[in-house]
Amino acid sequence: MQEAIAKADTLLEAMGWIRRFRGKSTVIKLGGSLMDDPDALRHILLDVIFMESVGMFPVVVHGGGKAINRALQASGIEPKFVRGRRVTDPATMEIVARVLGEEINRDVVAFVERLGGRAIGLPAPQSTVLFGEKLLVDESTNEPIDLGLVGHVTRVDRQVIESFCYANQIPIIPSICEAADGSLLNVNADTAAMAVAQTLGSEKLVFLSDTPGVCLDPADPASLITSLTSEEARRLIRDGVIVGGMIPKVEACLATLDHGVGKVHIIDGRLRHSLLLEIYTTRGVGTEISRGNVPLLSSQPGR
Repeated sequence: MQEAIAKADTLLEAMGWIRRFRGKSTVIKLGGSLMDDPDALRHILLDVIFMESVGMFPVVVHGGGKAINRALQASGIEPKFVRGRRVTDPATMEIVARVLGEEINRDVVAFVERLGGRAIGLPAPQSTVLFGEKLLVDESTNEPIDLGLVGHVTRVDRQVIESFCYANQIPIIPSICEAADGSLLNVNADTAAMAVAQTLGSEKLVFLSDTPGVCLDPADPASLITSLTSEEARRLIRDGVIVGGMIPKVEACLATLDHGVGKVHIIDGRLRHSLLLEIYTTRGVGTEISRGNVPLLSSQPGR
């Protein structure tokens, strides 16, 4: 009986957040590392289906770096990177478009439908919603860069995405954009998700990763910081608490907040039902970053 009562209490806790987020969009960036874990992907997609079922508008943006690398190597092409970005020549772009726009996108849509949800794939050029231009300047250093057919998103077709959300379908968008001349460009999945969230004016942008979030000690998951303001996050970067690959991730979160998204979350997608726990419980399971300059360094956030 006590177990049943505890379940009812959890539902009541979730009810407040369900009502608050009903009718609002949340963009979920699904990373390539999670695509290789069928069990993790299953629980993530179940969470996304739940979100849609209770009235939220989830939108999934996905990459697929590991699958692209495997396809390149199978074709005898050695993957090349500059400053962490993939160098994309025409042969590489052809494989990127096939792996992301056809194989992964199709498989994710099919997986959602097998789990009882409704999804629509929006790959370019068949159903383009991301438009852009070639990337000529490294955003992090502001220096010239030429990575070939690599772009950044300049426009998102909000009307198309929202029309599917209103029709109770979950848009699944690969990180490829279409240039003005009709050519396809490879896009960083994080920045693609940011562009979608900013255009939709989303309530939340969730980065699913293979880390629990921002930790005071990167080697100690127990030091997870569950809630930060943008100013607190900047201070942790200056103080050297946020280091390595987490720096660009957090800086991307801050840029997204500056463009009107309500909150940004970094959570471990390998944790079973991490999306539901982060969005529909008071404590959450990852790091939530919100606008503002009042320190909220906390382990008890208000989601």
